[in-house]
Amino acid sequence: MTEEKSTAASTGGGEEVRQVTLLEHLTELRKRILRCFVGIGVGFFISYAFAERLLEVLLVPLTRVLPEGSGLIALTLPEKFFTVMKLAFVTGIFVASPYIFYQLWRFVGPGLYREERRMVFPAALASALFFVCGALFGYYVVFPFGFKFFVDYASDLVTIMPTVGEYFSLAVTLLIAFGLIFNLPVAIFFLARMGVVTSRSLRKFQRWSVLLAFIAAAILTPTPDAINQLLMAGPIIILYEVGIWVAFFVGKKKEPAPETAPAVPEGGEAPAAPDAGEK
Repeated sequence: MTEEKSTAASTGGGEEVRQVTLLEHLTELRKRILRCFVGIGVGFFISYAFAERLLEVLLVPLTRVLPEGSGLIALTLPEKFFTVMKLAFVTGIFVASPYIFYQLWRFVGPGLYREERRMVFPAALASALFFVCGALFGYYVVFPFGFKFFVDYASDLVTIMPTVGEYFSLAVTLLIAFGLIFNLPVAIFFLARMGVVTSRSLRKFQRWSVLLAFIAAAILTPTPDAINQLLMAGPIIILYEVGIWVAFFVGKKKEPAPETAPAVPEGGEAPAAPDAGEK
């Protein structure tokens, strides 16, 4: 049995709605996914040419706080090679992200209302901008404090010899975490547009959000000291407050205009509606 699904949504403005089968949906999805993988492959080869330089940049926050003459080590023969390959792959995804987004847009775009389609590109741009800001905040603010804490914690009896593979995994995890955290206002915007949350419900949850922010910071930050946990929890709390105001303005925009009632003379009754035949 064939299931009918719509790939175009009617907006009430006369847009044509075309019905396609489930098999056509799956075929289209397969084509878009394959093109995304091709884009990632191209991005990987482009990034691989600069992977060594990118690794040097990624290592800067740690090498600056290491004792003079210290450096990173590789415990296995191919560890450095695989680290460079993984870095090229992760960077390749970022390089190919515009093409990946375009393919996803070609798949879901026909099923969106006209107003929703107008929101996609500004939302994607804002999401990418907030993600980059979060990653830069982690790289320039959190990394120096966190890595210095670990290095200073060593003693004369303990020599820190970090491996390049472990450092790469830690750094990339933190960069992605901060990038996602900074997308909190964008996520709240969409939830408010869909009516899932309101500024009032978010305000009621605000005290719990502070507690959850510090719990998330304690889990995600590599150091147990309060300074680094505050460096992660602080942005979450601030961005949650920004999200509340975003939801407030979205709610104000969605409110229907109040109907104006006929004016009532002071001390009198409302005027009666004129008879249909009265001129």
